[in-house]
Amino acid sequence: MATLFHVHDPMCSWCWGFKPVWNQVKESLPDSLTVKHILGGLAPDSAAHMPEQMQQMLQQTWKRIEQTIPGTRFNYAFWTENKPRRSTYPACRAVLAASAQQAAFEDTMTTAIQHAYYLDAKNPSDDDVLIQLAGAIGCNTEQFAHDINSDETKELHRQHQNLMQQIGAQGFPSLFIVNEQNMCSQVPLDYNDANVILDRIETFLAS
Repeated sequence: MATLFHVHDPMCSWCWGFKPVWNQVKESLPDSLTVKHILGGLAPDSAAHMPEQMQQMLQQTWKRIEQTIPGTRFNYAFWTENKPRRSTYPACRAVLAASAQQAAFEDTMTTAIQHAYYLDAKNPSDDDVLIQLAGAIGCNTEQFAHDINSDETKELHRQHQNLMQQIGAQGFPSLFIVNEQNMCSQVPLDYNDANVILDRIETFLAS
């Protein structure tokens, strides 16, 4: 069976912009295609405050995404109401820890993190925020609080990163498809038209 790998990071702003089209793609994929999510991770754990220059750069990225993908919204209050850190691995582990309790929590937790970060101006680099979000989607928070920083979850995240390297992914978001002959190909993205992506997937599967 062919597999479509979705490589992402819950705190990747381009992944947030891609979300509506990605949801449309998922809904229209053939049943013969398995979807697997790879939590890559933009930035390792860090307690250091994000440099002002990087904060400005990311805000400019948000503005560019709003222009490139109409309808994408960001809450810029995040930058004044928090002490931003360049640390996204916790959010990646949070998705893994939530999905360990229930497979359906994988997408639900990703969405919860994105909404908290981009719309509600909360900081998903903080464990307490992630634990609160986990509870809101129905996770056992005591188990989640243990699992998010456990050796097992960190090892699982490393496995995701290794798989990302094996298929050749270098950015977020990205899509890679592997057919039944184990041939792998990157699927070029279109941030505004799911049909373009679906056509590219169909062409690869038919080749």
